Amino acid sequence: MSKILITGAAGFIASHVIDKLVNEHEVIGLDDLSGGFERNINSKSLFIKNDITDKDFVEALFEEHKFDYVYHIAAYAAEGLSHFVRSFNYNTNLIGSVNLINASVKHNIKAFVFTSSMAVYGSNRTPMTEDLPPMPEDPYAVAKHATELDLKAANKMFGLNYIIFRPHNVYGPKQNMIDKHRNVIAIFMNSVLSGKPIKIFGDGNQRRSFTYIDDISDIIANSINNPKLYNDVFNIGAEKEYSLNELADIINTISGKKNPIEHVEYRYEVKDAFCSSAKIKSVLGDLKETTIEDGIMRMWEWAKTQDIKEPVYFSNIEIVKNLPKSWIKKD
Repeated sequence: MSKILITGAAGFIASHVIDKLVNEHEVIGLDDLSGGFERNINSKSLFIKNDITDKDFVEALFEEHKFDYVYHIAAYAAEGLSHFVRSFNYNTNLIGSVNLINASVKHNIKAFVFTSSMAVYGSNRTPMTEDLPPMPEDPYAVAKHATELDLKAANKMFGLNYIIFRPHNVYGPKQNMIDKHRNVIAIFMNSVLSGKPIKIFGDGNQRRSFTYIDDISDIIANSINNPKLYNDVFNIGAEKEYSLNELADIINTISGKKNPIEHVEYRYEVKDAFCSSAKIKSVLGDLKETTIEDGIMRMWEWAKTQDIKEPVYFSNIEIVKNLPKSWIKKD
C-alpha cells in the first residue's frame, strides 16, 4: 500500500480525488481550511491542518511520513482576482508549490501529480492544445506555468517524475459556493438559491468549457499507475464550449427559478477558453464527458441541500486600482 500526500484535501477537486484513493492507499490530506471545508474530508484519510507555505512544516511532514507519491491540488484559483492580490497569489500558488517540490526531490518521491490550469494558455487559439506556447495573462496563470517549468527542471536535474494536468472550470458537488471570486457555476447557483440576479461581467459572450468533476477525478487519481502519463502535460476536461449567457440560461432552466440576469461592468479576462483533450485520449482512449445539463442537474440537487450563505469577499486586497466595483464589499 502506497503512502500518498494530497494537498487541498478539504477543497473541491482534491476531496474527490481522495475519495477515489482511500480504499487502496494510505492517504494523508493537507489543507489550511482557507477555502475548503472539513465536511469534504474523507474520514478514511488522515487529515492535517497546516500550510504549504511553511517550508519547515513541509520538510518535517515529509520526514515523518515517507510519502511515495504527492498530488498537489491546493491553490487559490481566482484568475481575475490574482491581479489585485499578487503577493498572496505567488506566495500561495508558487512558493508553496516549490516547497513541496523541494521536499519531493529530497525524499525521492516516485511521482508528483500537479493540477495546473488551462489559464496558462492565455488568449491562444482555440481549441487549446498542449503544443501551444503558454501565454499566461494573469498572476494566477503565471504561478501555475512557473510551477510547471519548475517541475520540468526538477525532472531534468534530479529525476523527479511528474504528471501535469490542465483542467478548466471544473464543477460539481462539494464545490465552494460562497467565494465571490471563483467557481462561476457555484456563484450562479448561489445567486439563484438566494433569489438574487445572476451577475455576468460584460456582455456574457465569453466562451468556456465546463467540466463535471466525476469526468476527471478518476483520471487524476489513477494517473500514478500509468507510466505513459509520466513527465508530460495533459489537458483534461470537457471539449464543448458555452457562453456565460448560455450557462446562466441552463442553470435557470434546470433550477426552475428564472432569476434575472444582470450584466455588470466588464473586467479584463480571456474571452474564449476551451481545449482539446485529444492528447490524453490518445493515451487513455475515449473518456467520459457528462453533458452540461446532466452535470448541472446533479450539482443543483446537491446545492439545494446546502445552507445558503452570503458570498465571501477576499479580505486582503493589495491593489485597489481598477478593482471591479462588484468586488468591493459595501459596508
